[in-house]
Amino acid sequence: MSNYQKIAFIFLAALLINPAESTAQDTISIKKAAGKEFHADPHRATMLAIALPGLGQIYNRKYWKVPVVYAGFGAILYAANFNGSLYNKHLKAYQDLIDAFPETRSYLRLKGLEEVDPDDFDPALNPSSHAYYKDRILRSVDYYRKYRDLSYIGIALWYMVSILDANVDASLFNYDVSDDLGIELGPVNLPVEGSAAPALGVTMRVTF
Repeated sequence: MSNYQKIAFIFLAALLINPAESTAQDTISIKKAAGKEFHADPHRATMLAIALPGLGQIYNRKYWKVPVVYAGFGAILYAANFNGSLYNKHLKAYQDLIDAFPETRSYLRLKGLEEVDPDDFDPALNPSSHAYYKDRILRSVDYYRKYRDLSYIGIALWYMVSILDANVDASLFNYDVSDDLGIELGPVNLPVEGSAAPALGVTMRVTF
């Protein structure tokens, strides 16, 4: 390896080391300029998240997570309201179908049943058709009740996730990334068997 190649190799190794050192020094300077370093308390972050969703994220200074927390609640609440509304609508239709009052025909307003002949819902005129639509509406009642209840469970789970996120963020906020932790690269001469001239290599040292 020529002297020119050795110089180029050393220069390349220096490029790999200096940016990381410069970034670390800049980070330390920013912390010092900002004054006292903030230390998150996991217990306080958890209590704040329990008191009000998103408050723990604000305490941890993860402000961008607050819209995510409330967007999740909004989506699940919308699903709960959507499925709950359809559940009530189909339940009322089922009750109207099995009662003895022909005036109550809310089932005729269900999607897909608007064009059905009203006589098909009369057990006296068409018992097989009446049994079919009765079973069909009842299955819809069970379906929307299931997903309404799952939506309510989802709200509780999302609430727990927001609390856990605040706790984990606070626990890792002050994770040690001090100057004692790093990787150093440097050139080293390696002996070559049968040759008086050493070969140029790279050494790496990890410090904790």
